[in-house]
Amino acid sequence: MKIVVIGGTGLIGSKLIPHLRKMGHDAVAASPNTGVNTITREGLAEAMSGTQVVVDVANSPSFEDKAVLEFFETSGRNLLAAEAAAGVTHHVALSVVGADRLPESGYLRAKVAQEALIKASKIPFTILRSTQFFEFVGAIAQSATKGNDVHLSPAFLQPVSSDDVATALAELTAGKPVNGIVEVAGPDKIPLDEIGRRYLSATGDNRRVIADVRACYFGTELNDKSLTPAGNAILGSHRFDDWLRAKSAA
Repeated sequence: MKIVVIGGTGLIGSKLIPHLRKMGHDAVAASPNTGVNTITREGLAEAMSGTQVVVDVANSPSFEDKAVLEFFETSGRNLLAAEAAAGVTHHVALSVVGADRLPESGYLRAKVAQEALIKASKIPFTILRSTQFFEFVGAIAQSATKGNDVHLSPAFLQPVSSDDVATALAELTAGKPVNGIVEVAGPDKIPLDEIGRRYLSATGDNRRVIADVRACYFGTELNDKSLTPAGNAILGSHRFDDWLRAKSAA
């Protein structure tokens, strides 16, 4: 079947498409780079033609509260309308574990708004909520840096490999809509400050990580349940420390 991946040239999309093609599907990458823009609607109707499934893994270019909300709401409305017009039968979207538990975060509020649009549409859907990717730990440390110190919450995270997220997405995309939320996470719970400490050590960065219970994570304070799965999550097979060793070797 024809599957269009919105954000198909990004981190997850570029890993998802090969999985889908190996399964025998006609997987198409759609992004502004390929002439498909869900904000301006350029190329959107054409991309939807003959499409059975759409996977939305696009992300906002800005994390500023107003901008990120406008992105996910505008993109979501335009995409779902184009899908309805084309007769798409399954909408799959990537979201964030714990998004509905952290309303102080503008980014996570925007993801909840995106989910609400999907649930309100008449298109059968599957939402995959993921924990934080290994690949974004460096950006998290950078956002929490003050001088030579990195202030990170000691709350547990359960980081996941982007490869494991792509694998889970491929299986859900090829299956029937669940009309609900599925979660994916890494195999290990690790305090966020320890994740940052291990990452900086492995990359030869001499910044000091300070465990700070008041440190904000994209605008919100955390506890041990904030960003860890609430139920029976799909667990990835890749461990954070193994990924760090491979990154250091490379």
